[in-house]
Amino acid sequence: MSKQTFNTGQVLTAAQVNLLQANDYNQTVSVKTASYVLVAADKGTRIEFNTSGSVTCTVNSGLFDAGDTLVIQNRGAGVVTVTAGTATVNTSATLALSQYDAGTLYFVSDSASIFFNTDAGGGSPLTTKGDLFGFSTVDARIPIGANGTVLTADSAQTLGLKWATPSSGALVKIAGASFSGVATVSLDSMFSSTYLNYFTTWNISDTDGNIRLRFRASGADNTTGNYYTAYHNSTYTGTISNTGISGGTYALDLPGATTSPRFALTFMNANVSGAQTQGFGQNVRGDSSAGSVFVDFGGGTAFTGFSIYTAGSTMTGDYAVYGYVK
Repeated sequence: MSKQTFNTGQVLTAAQVNLLQANDYNQTVSVKTASYVLVAADKGTRIEFNTSGSVTCTVNSGLFDAGDTLVIQNRGAGVVTVTAGTATVNTSATLALSQYDAGTLYFVSDSASIFFNTDAGGGSPLTTKGDLFGFSTVDARIPIGANGTVLTADSAQTLGLKWATPSSGALVKIAGASFSGVATVSLDSMFSSTYLNYFTTWNISDTDGNIRLRFRASGADNTTGNYYTAYHNSTYTGTISNTGISGGTYALDLPGATTSPRFALTFMNANVSGAQTQGFGQNVRGDSSAGSVFVDFGGGTAFTGFSIYTAGSTMTGDYAVYGYVK
């Protein structure tokens, strides 16, 4: 039952005493199936929402006195948001109650209240993969941004942060992973119009010593004879060698064997249709030799990725791909 008011000299009936005693252990529950505005009779009761959609529970002033309390709970799948009408509602948690969450609304005056959130989910406003916690006056959700964007401080935003395209000159990591015992690592959806140039790093251990590269478009390797490679190698003993591949069906052919080649390549115009796609980089091997490599593809294709593979063996290692902002 709701909070009762008694007059001087009034005699309580047995039924009234029983109801008052029962209310300590079994609060009067009022079930709501739509948005609701609290009324004075709600003090001391439990307001239960049971809806499939999002609704609000509005708190106005002039209805409750300092010290009054009531419980707000959500049994439905829709989110219930405790909303300040003409009264203020403060909390250190969240005013949005997910399914099976609840809290106590406590009044410090007839126009100010505090919501003590006791929900099972810890008051998390996050709903989607990649969401972040934010804060304005209460905890809030910062939705995940678009691919390639970065989190940027912006005082004009409600939560002080936004997802934005990186400023010019930034190096943004697109992908990175480890691999083991494979003959080919194929990377799709790496190159796009977002970036003009790309930087990649590789650490590889293989068994036959021939690391090769092919560009990819629409999920398939390009195997035409338009690859051109120039490779220069030198060792700590002073040995220098130069090799080249003219019009081949692949590029690179870096020596590796069990000497764990580590190389970095920069690609230019990788996703630009009608332009020469070129790459250059450095190679360092575990046998203390190093070299530089230049790759050119003359087909003018707008590539979306590339493959690194061996000439018939397997390889183990890791890679990372970064984009240069235009």
